[in-house]
Amino acid sequence: MTGFFISDDFLQSENATRKAALDEDYAALSRALARRGIDSDALTRRVMAFGVAIPTWGVGTGGTRFARFPGPGEPRHLFDKLEDCATIHRLARATPTLSPHFPWDATTDYAALREVAAGYGLAFDAVNSNTFQDQPNQAQSYKFGSLSHVDRAVRAQAIAHNIDCIAIGQKLGSKALTVWIADGSNFAGQSNLTLALDRYLESMAEIYAALPADWRVFLEHKLYEPAFYSTVISDWGTSLAAAQELGPKAQCLVDLGHHAPNVNIEQIVARLIRFGKLGGFHFNDSKYGDDDLDAGSIEPFRLFLVFNELIDAELRGAKGFAPAYMLDQSHNVTDPIESLLQSAIELQRACAQALIVDRPALAAAQAANDALGGHLELKRAFTTDVSPILAMARLRAGGAIAPIETYRASNYRKHKADERPRVAGTSAGIV
Repeated sequence: MTGFFISDDFLQSENATRKAALDEDYAALSRALARRGIDSDALTRRVMAFGVAIPTWGVGTGGTRFARFPGPGEPRHLFDKLEDCATIHRLARATPTLSPHFPWDATTDYAALREVAAGYGLAFDAVNSNTFQDQPNQAQSYKFGSLSHVDRAVRAQAIAHNIDCIAIGQKLGSKALTVWIADGSNFAGQSNLTLALDRYLESMAEIYAALPADWRVFLEHKLYEPAFYSTVISDWGTSLAAAQELGPKAQCLVDLGHHAPNVNIEQIVARLIRFGKLGGFHFNDSKYGDDDLDAGSIEPFRLFLVFNELIDAELRGAKGFAPAYMLDQSHNVTDPIESLLQSAIELQRACAQALIVDRPALAAAQAANDALGGHLELKRAFTTDVSPILAMARLRAGGAIAPIETYRASNYRKHKADERPRVAGTSAGIV
């Protein structure tokens, strides 16, 4: 890092004040898990192996349709974002990859960018294209769509941008492209619903043809916003049909906030796994819609149920099962680093809880139509406090026993506020 960083000595000092209590809690939990036939050390190793990507835009202050309130010391440019992402991974040891977004993260030397990231112990996950907003000096406007636009020139521009993103991703070592479009309509009669999808599929076929042999493309659906009457890729069924038509390298991406209210998301996950088309996740949480709240902050049980399906698929050896994980949140009232730390921890928590489900007992209850028995097997895992496992996993991986407390004690945000004078037009965060 070019400025302040959390030193090894400081991290070890913070851990030392908590180590005895952690050892005691870990030993107690280990004994309780052992009575259920669970090896706590094996579980800890599994947690240590779990990782989720941070989107580069996630370390900036977010916003709403009404306003954005920049926070102190927020990133001014991509290399500031790398510093913050490295700090998150240093403390939580759960976020080893970054997911960049173009053109927001465009730079002139991607080899140098990759080298700097590697110096922080970070690699690059899926690259994200942007055809949902116009950029300076852009020849064609996306006001009325991009990949499904009625004008071939607009579609060609959007196709070319996605192909450019693939080329950038190759330089960064990425293996996937995520495509989300805002295309749709706000009025009945504004668009021919069938032809709009046809145009999207034709455009995506050109992008698909440009994928390297070892790449995947993730199709991201969204029910509404900004297209409030109809969205071209509006739900998992449309996404699945499109992925099946495009070919084996096309898979579906699930954002937890991109569904109708009260939809059974874990069932959607199970269906996509069944058809070999689950590409990955954008994790967040929601109360009303696409709220982009911190993962696990509103419905932790739903998050656990999603991971229950993921672990079930892993144990069954489901065909084509290799999901990519990323946090996709908007931090409007919190320190983004703290929110991302906590969210990564909550994903590890849900994963650990899903790993301790008694699968034979659950299967027996299901086979016997024992509705409550099956439910109680899940609840027993969900209500188990696996916090000592998570903390021990962080400690053994070289992270912080208490990441947020350590981060606050370091005064990292204050140091960065001094180092990073606020600038107008920062690309951090989404408005």
